[in-house]
Amino acid sequence: MSKVLIIGGGIVGLSSAYYLQKKGYEVSVLDKGDITDSCSFGNAGMIVPSHFIPLAAPGMIQQGIRWMFNSKSPFYVRPSLNYDLIGWGIRFMKHATAKHVSQSAEPLRDLSLLSKKLYEDLSKEPGFDFELTHNGILAFYKTEKAAEEEAHLAARAIELGLDMAVLNAAECTALQPDLKLDILGAVHYRCDAHVYPTKLMNALLLYLTNNGVKIERNKKVDKIETAGKRVIRVFTGKQSWEADQYVIATGSWSPEVAKMADLTISLMPGKGYSFMEFEPENRLTIPALLCEARVALTPMNGQIRYGGTMELDKINTKVNMHRVKGIAESVPQYFPDLKPVLPAEKDIWYGFRPSSPDGLPYIGRSEKRENLIIATGHGMMGLSLGMATGLLVSQIASGAATELETGPFSVTR
Repeated sequence: MSKVLIIGGGIVGLSSAYYLQKKGYEVSVLDKGDITDSCSFGNAGMIVPSHFIPLAAPGMIQQGIRWMFNSKSPFYVRPSLNYDLIGWGIRFMKHATAKHVSQSAEPLRDLSLLSKKLYEDLSKEPGFDFELTHNGILAFYKTEKAAEEEAHLAARAIELGLDMAVLNAAECTALQPDLKLDILGAVHYRCDAHVYPTKLMNALLLYLTNNGVKIERNKKVDKIETAGKRVIRVFTGKQSWEADQYVIATGSWSPEVAKMADLTISLMPGKGYSFMEFEPENRLTIPALLCEARVALTPMNGQIRYGGTMELDKINTKVNMHRVKGIAESVPQYFPDLKPVLPAEKDIWYGFRPSSPDGLPYIGRSEKRENLIIATGHGMMGLSLGMATGLLVSQIASGAATELETGPFSVTR
């Protein structure tokens, strides 16, 4: 039986393990932590075919510069002599064009729609109740500028065959009748869905464990041995691990891990925060995006998860309370009845979104190491694109035809 070793136990790593196990591979997963601290647990749980516009888009550079001078803003780049950030930034500026946005739309749409279908299939399997809900997402706006931007997005989405609708304030109230709204309108991303990430990840972990996949926690890879064009083994301290094929699915840690195999991956960690509050009245029934504030709200298990911000910097353990305060303060501006309390630092979750400079994930086999597959760089859409990425990884590993064209996600693009 052919062996595959997956480095990384987030949604991409576990989804890859799921489909590889289904194909009959002997699979092991190494994770540097206990897995529960990954972005796959603390995210907004949104499955978003609506998000076909990459982060590298016209206007983001100017907007990002304006936001940099506000400590509570949705986007922040910490000024420093970080040469990785400088190189990433140059590539980002190169890709922030209308042409790139146009070329990226269909590949991102197709990857998202495939992932959504796979989540739907998975939710029908025994033991996989992860609260998959198909009532879309409401992207609320308060200004005419945001209204114009969202209307343009909706028109393009409809051209791409995605289900969206522009709503006025009264139509929004009809969809959320128990929640007071202070908004101009919204676009209803009816093509989207959401899940409860904790239930999803725990269900995957239980299934994999019960079906022979070895989940090795607190095993940080610190060395990769290569020979010629192949990876021979990886090391976690004094322990070594060998397989026929290897997968790097380590999110924001991927550049560090890839470097051990003499590979370069351009990624920056985008730090995001979230916290949860109980909502016994169940007033928010449809996930929400606050367009100007770049904040996400998702109903989960009798609570609301509030999340947002993108802070580009080196990986660190610092909690920036100003940024969390920015999330909390933005909510009543749209929903006067929702007044989340700024949580204690110990109750704030944070994670790092692996952000590629062109806004597309890396999914494919390494040219330099022929038995190594890269699956990372999903930015803020790791959970949304996770299942599709896992399926593609299994197809690449087996040499089968992939479900969709992977050229736009090439590791060497």
